[in-house]
Amino acid sequence: MKDIKKIELHLHLEGAAPPSFIRSLAAEKQADLPAIFDERGDYKYIDFDDFLRVYEAATSVITTPQDYARLLREVLQNCAEQGAIYVELFVSPEFCGGGDLAAWRDYLAAMEETAAAMAAQGVDSRAIVTPIRHFGPERARRSAICAAETGSADGTGWVTALGMGGAEAVGRAQDYAWSFDCAREAGLGLTCHAGEWGGPQSIRDALSLGVSRIGHGVRATEDPQLVRDLAEQGIVLEVCPGSNIALGIYPDWSAHPIARLADAGVKVTVSTDDPPFFHTTLSHEYDRLADAFGWGDAEFEAMNRNAAEAAFCDVKTRDRLLSAFA
Repeated sequence: MKDIKKIELHLHLEGAAPPSFIRSLAAEKQADLPAIFDERGDYKYIDFDDFLRVYEAATSVITTPQDYARLLREVLQNCAEQGAIYVELFVSPEFCGGGDLAAWRDYLAAMEETAAAMAAQGVDSRAIVTPIRHFGPERARRSAICAAETGSADGTGWVTALGMGGAEAVGRAQDYAWSFDCAREAGLGLTCHAGEWGGPQSIRDALSLGVSRIGHGVRATEDPQLVRDLAEQGIVLEVCPGSNIALGIYPDWSAHPIARLADAGVKVTVSTDDPPFFHTTLSHEYDRLADAFGWGDAEFEAMNRNAAEAAFCDVKTRDRLLSAFA
């Protein structure tokens, strides 16, 4: 499946950091990490809350603009090896300067330089600025301001959207309306994690923010009317099957609802979320979907066209992406 061209819309930059990268960076900085690796050197966690702890511990050694530039290069190189030609990455100013706009600009400049170099090598990318839900609405405003001040309304720049991540159980999506309104007024795209741990109501709450995409959204299948609404409104789901299975939301690939959603007319796409945490790659996701549901070229082409049409990018880039799946 590596030879198939692919678009990925839901990839957390820090969450895509290979364990070897984190260990190497920690060694360079002589930083002591807590117990976040197993005996094989992979990330180790018990449940979703522990996953967040491990995630943030690993992120703690990625501290400078240069660290983030190095990480972005490694992540995009890995994406290219999996056949990705375009990737959207969740990047949080919380981790890049503590939500301070001036500091964020420094981090962003370093990442933009790397992104441009990687685009010249065949893997284009955009950044979705990410408020962290469990950090609360007030801190989310700082990330939204960073997005509005550095984002590109026409999609030609690297920052093109706002998309909230973090623990869905904290508050309601509407608590973060100010941040989404701020990004919308700046002309940026909008997405939001929902319907992963939260049920169908979490998706409806996210839709009230005016998003065009939902991160995950798979639990919409618990509400048939919601499935119909998603299909009729053309809302695109950034589905991450391997992540959902690894975290125990579904027991196995055959039980995952992505095929049911697609059959119901919902526009689905496939991404890896935090691939080294879930022992997956983009090609692995395609392989397992083919095994579980008999998907082939036609289904994957349709899925990637969904992704191209929903991408937070400029018209020229979108047309180029669509032409790859004609």
